[in-house]
Amino acid sequence: MSIYQHFRPDEKEFIDQVLNVKNYVESTYSPKLTDFLDPREQRILSLIIGDSQEVKYKLFGGYEQAERKRAILYPDYYEVSTEDFGLALLDVDYPKKFVTIEHPKVLGSLMSLGLNRNKFGDIIINKEDVQIIVEKEMEDYVRLQLDSIGKSKVNLIPTSLENIHSTDEDWMEVTMTTSSLRLDNVIANMYKFSREKAKNYIIQGLVKVNFAVNENISFVCEEGDVFSVRGEGRSTIKSIEGKTKKDKFRIVVGKLK
Repeated sequence: MSIYQHFRPDEKEFIDQVLNVKNYVESTYSPKLTDFLDPREQRILSLIIGDSQEVKYKLFGGYEQAERKRAILYPDYYEVSTEDFGLALLDVDYPKKFVTIEHPKVLGSLMSLGLNRNKFGDIIINKEDVQIIVEKEMEDYVRLQLDSIGKSKVNLIPTSLENIHSTDEDWMEVTMTTSSLRLDNVIANMYKFSREKAKNYIIQGLVKVNFAVNENISFVCEEGDVFSVRGEGRSTIKSIEGKTKKDKFRIVVGKLK
């Protein structure tokens, strides 16, 4: 039985990456670090590695509530430390009295540097304070290249992970049911839309799944998927709890207030 049949076809490349890292750890008996993973990728990695006795894994993104995390795969003898995750925290210094910086602007500015999204982790915004978590090996490049966000000049100042601000994001957890795990059904239930409205949002390209626009109303959702609907905020499927007596799926959803 192929491992790929348990996942989506477009996830094959990432599965291969995980298997390659796992094989590296098994053959060299030494740890190996990944780039930043989104929640769905974290879920896939955990399913592939499972309860393996030879290869273990840990996830860390700089703070407990981090959404994007790096994974370290390691042999059973190895003791993992925070430093092993290779994280750098950058404070964004900018004229706070005159400028407002929002998450999309920070993300867009980082992407404009030619960075892959997996090279940096969470963007933390708490009132006017802005921080960026990046891979340690990318710290100097980001500091040298990122001199503006939107129309504002910025200066990036390295600081300790101990100085991470608490995020303004407030997630709540709810349990709901849905007749199927199709994207249109899930979106309708998550956001209290009619199914027709959910379909229209999807077709119009207003819905992202795992940070990419998804216009397929029949897309089958799974645990770890992250959703965003333009103007309606983000949600994620934390777990699928099985079916009710009425043959509906019971899902636990995290919603950003």
